[in-house]
Amino acid sequence: MASSAWKGYISFGLISIPIKLYPAARSSHVAFHEIHRKCGHRVHQQLYCPYDKEVVSRDEIAMGYEIEKDKYVLVDPEELKKLQPRSSTAMEIIQFVKLSEVDPVYFETSYFSVPEEAGERAYALLLKVMDELSYAAIAKVTIHQRERTVIIRSYQNGLILHTIYYPNEIHEAKGYGKTTAKNLKKQEIDLAEQFAKALVKPFRPEQFHDTYAERIDQLIESKSKGKPAPKAEKVLRLAPVVDLMSALKKSLAENKGGSTAKTGKLRKTA
Repeated sequence: MASSAWKGYISFGLISIPIKLYPAARSSHVAFHEIHRKCGHRVHQQLYCPYDKEVVSRDEIAMGYEIEKDKYVLVDPEELKKLQPRSSTAMEIIQFVKLSEVDPVYFETSYFSVPEEAGERAYALLLKVMDELSYAAIAKVTIHQRERTVIIRSYQNGLILHTIYYPNEIHEAKGYGKTTAKNLKKQEIDLAEQFAKALVKPFRPEQFHDTYAERIDQLIESKSKGKPAPKAEKVLRLAPVVDLMSALKKSLAENKGGSTAKTGKLRKTA
């Protein structure tokens, strides 16, 4: 098991539950290195000071906060350590909420909370109460030198935490939410609903995978064996639909034509 990201207590009234937090998910991607094309060896980045015109070693690096243009206040890690709040070791539950009230746009990073042996009964009690009442808890925790607000909820017989963005971290996009089309026809809505219902299936995350990463793997394997690169996929050239009715009818017809084969394939592999 990977090392824990945080160790401390969940505080629930006078009940304290010793736990450890482990990252619940990490994004995966194909990693490339920067290579010197001339010799084929990996290059290394250096820290360079343009003022002294010299390469700087890691042990010469300090943390600084810019208060004016090119003017910094240096801060020592030990000074920051002394300022750590209670939430660096104790995660106090502030309130309970209905999870349905929390919009997913606020969710950031997920962590599994694993109880220490001494806290197993209290952990089980909190989990049971939250399960039966369909509650989620809001708490604060300092992790990676930053105090975060978290949502705690039940997930697969355990308590999972999600750090959440603060309202000022949720950005705006010009024009978002300002759709002006209000003259949709009932027949268009009915056909769109019919098409959407035809695509409804149970959510099975194991069915989804990164096809781009797979094609990169194929490219690397081909090049390593001196074979030609895989053929490029055809790029879809889409344009805004003018006639919604015709597009919806065609979509329904094409979906009906391929639904039997797709359903049969799923049943066969289940």
